[in-house]
Amino acid sequence: MNNSTRIDQLKKLLIAEPNDAFLNFGLAMELAKCREFDASLACFARVLEVDPNYVAAHFHKAKTLVTMGDVEAAKRELAAGIEHAGKIGELHAKGEMEEMLATL
Repeated sequence: MNNSTRIDQLKKLLIAEPNDAFLNFGLAMELAKCREFDASLACFARVLEVDPNYVAAHFHKAKTLVTMGDVEAAKRELAAGIEHAGKIGELHAKGEMEEMLATL
């Protein structure tokens, strides 16, 4: 199955379940792979809107921003993700984001 087919399938599933964080996250990841960055960033934002505790969205949104060349926005995203991950006890995700932030 190619990325385009996966994107189409995820979009169809999201019609029925627009507030499903996992589906929105999957779509964001597929769009990023296809270098559809603006759409990907919008989907990552949607993930965090429907589930603020889905901290992996912060990490992958930051990675997408770095790929786009917007390191400053990536740093801000990581800082927000690190803060939130710490508040909810997601220490592994917090550590990954801290590590990425240190490399930027």
